Amino acid sequence: MSLSIHGFKHYICAAEAKGLAKCFQAYADNCAGDSIFEIGFNPNSGYVYIALEVANIQIASCMGDSVEWIVCNLENGEEAFLDTYEEALAWVEDNEDEEDANDEEE
Repeated sequence: MSLSIHGFKHYICAAEAKGLAKCFQAYADNCAGDSIFEIGFNPNSGYVYIALEVANIQIASCMGDSVEWIVCNLENGEEAFLDTYEEALAWVEDNEDEEDANDEEE
């Protein structure tokens, strides 16, 4: 399987290229080797992103700004925009603990 970049037409603007570079640098610095689900651009939000297979974590940058770590709880739709990979992992772990507690109550 090969990776492709989604959401772009036939070119990448300078701001998006800078954002992708920052996302790839963050990936290299924090989670190199983790499986990548998708790389792309969301024209509705202006974010470029690398979506990781693990834990619904995305590395994202808007218009070449600093990287944000976006996490999402797929059960309730809650999203969080965090500053570090460690914060993203902790958020995911906390939400998994809440889901496990809810499952036990049912």
